[in-house]
Amino acid sequence: MQLEDIEIITVLGAGTMGHGIAEVAALAGYEVRLRDINEELVEDGYEQIAWSLDKLAEKDRISEETRDEAKESVTPVVDVESAVDEADIVIEAIVENMDIKQDVYEEVSEHAPEQTIFASNTSSLSISDLSEATDRPEQFCGMHFFNPPVRMDLIEVIRGDHTSDETMDVIEALAEDFDKSPVRVRKDVPGFIVNRILVPLMNEACWIVENGDATVAEVDSTTKYDLGLPMGAFELGDQVGIDVTYHVLEYMHEVLGEPYEPCPLLEEKVDNENLGQKTGKGFYDYEDDGANVPADAGRDDVQDRLNAVLANETGKLLGGDVAPIEDIDEAVKLGGRWPDGPGKLCDDAGLGTLVETLEAHNEKTGHGRYEVSDGLRAAAEDGGFYGEDDEDEGVDFENIRIEYPGEMVGHIVLDRPHQLNTVSLEMIEEFSTAVDLLEDDEDIRAILVTGAGDRAFSAGADAMGMASKANPIDAVDLSRAGQEAWGKLESCSMPTVAAIDGFCLGGGMELATCADMRVATERSTFGQPEFNLGLLPGWGGTQRLKHLIGESRAKEIIFTADHYDAETLQDWGFVNRLVDNDELEEAALDLASDLAAGPPLAMEYAKKAMLAGRDDTESGLETEAFAFGHLIATEDVMEGVSKIQSDEDPEFKGK
Repeated sequence: MQLEDIEIITVLGAGTMGHGIAEVAALAGYEVRLRDINEELVEDGYEQIAWSLDKLAEKDRISEETRDEAKESVTPVVDVESAVDEADIVIEAIVENMDIKQDVYEEVSEHAPEQTIFASNTSSLSISDLSEATDRPEQFCGMHFFNPPVRMDLIEVIRGDHTSDETMDVIEALAEDFDKSPVRVRKDVPGFIVNRILVPLMNEACWIVENGDATVAEVDSTTKYDLGLPMGAFELGDQVGIDVTYHVLEYMHEVLGEPYEPCPLLEEKVDNENLGQKTGKGFYDYEDDGANVPADAGRDDVQDRLNAVLANETGKLLGGDVAPIEDIDEAVKLGGRWPDGPGKLCDDAGLGTLVETLEAHNEKTGHGRYEVSDGLRAAAEDGGFYGEDDEDEGVDFENIRIEYPGEMVGHIVLDRPHQLNTVSLEMIEEFSTAVDLLEDDEDIRAILVTGAGDRAFSAGADAMGMASKANPIDAVDLSRAGQEAWGKLESCSMPTVAAIDGFCLGGGMELATCADMRVATERSTFGQPEFNLGLLPGWGGTQRLKHLIGESRAKEIIFTADHYDAETLQDWGFVNRLVDNDELEEAALDLASDLAAGPPLAMEYAKKAMLAGRDDTESGLETEAFAFGHLIATEDVMEGVSKIQSDEDPEFKGK
């Protein structure tokens, strides 16, 4: 079977994952049959799909025509034979129970056409064992989506012991056609990639608390603000469901042995039905303050221990040929929304040090989870998961990339699509270097800046990571670093164009402000939401925006912290050209190429003259930096950051 042969997709299970997967398939243009065990469940699943599609249309993420076509393409079904008798692909997303899944596959095998491929959305169970319940194990693989499927980019495509190359290729191509990012899991191991990293990390966090080595607050502060992960370990556990983590660990323990023994703290929570947000209480009490993670309670010893576990699990995946390090990092960044993958994080921490940490705890406890994996030892001997850096190979970017799409045009891509291209300190440094490189390139006469993916040019600063810089002096330096890097685009001797699609918020809008011209899609959204965090724009926004749209409009955008559509920003003079959603790449490159063909010296001196004729911007930037540094350590900022992923409005107290 080839991708072009796929027309009908059946999704088994209409629950949270099932109806989400069905919606993804419908949006990709496939005919979808959504099946569950009774009429009430499938109708409820269909209603959830319709509600989600309506929301996407309201937010202009899809057209009304696409919404209507997607709704019409989904058919709720109860009868198994009717659900699968014409299916090209069957994606199973039912309860995470081996016996129940195998029973379903036995029944489905009787009615599905011979060419039908089966794919399981299991998050941890053996693909090989599941496939043996069918009459076509070679046409069976894992297709693990992440919740919510409509928003999460990652799909793990998992090979079982019997899976054919053709099956893997077709499902990987289907994932790409769903506009997702497939990562191939080359061996069938419990937890695959993402859960094999996240679940042992969560278990180790519990062991740290269970043994009295640190508190929940200290572990979560370390995880969230020192490691820079989106959520604290216990905060994430409460969101996912403590029972889910526990049952995955039980299975891993059964298959892999002592290193994955569930911590008694997890078992206690499950026995008492304190399962997290869904029950109102878990590691945090959601009838009280919920997860209120302190920013200043992190500990180095906790960070070392968590990093050591990360490194060991990464080493096991590498040593078992489950996936190469680049794929492991990509999967965890996409599936866990981490700013960096475990390979990069652990390389930065130093693998030699982490090996020593594991050996020390292994000697102290004798527990198998601290036994150093062969893969980790080999990586440590090689100088890291990514090996020793070769300084002769030139600049190695991780958060941006440079492309050369047309004659005399250098293209800087903000390359963190899994994080909506949010800006980290590393991205700032790399962007600054990239502008310098293009300035020094005699063949380049214009710079084009875009964001990877179609969801965001840049949704602003990596707020969680920035909040960890609670020291005012560090925050002043951070503000200055952003001001300087973005300012290089403004003062660059050649013309610059920002091509904007999706979110252009906060630091992303400040970057776009520094371009000479801005081209935007109709669906783009703009704003400076820093006031919602108790902050002010810290990368030039208080000074540069007013020169484009006037001080009054600039104050309106900054003071209200609202979102503004592209048409409004064009009327106000911020957006130079507004284009259809599918025309941005061509229109922006055409503009950059036209500017590159102009007289370079005249362009350089015209830009210098315009910049010199402004008010005293440098004084304003210095004031902005010190104000940013003062604000970063306030209670108001912590209040704003703590509410960024919730539906609650922050309550600022002027402290």
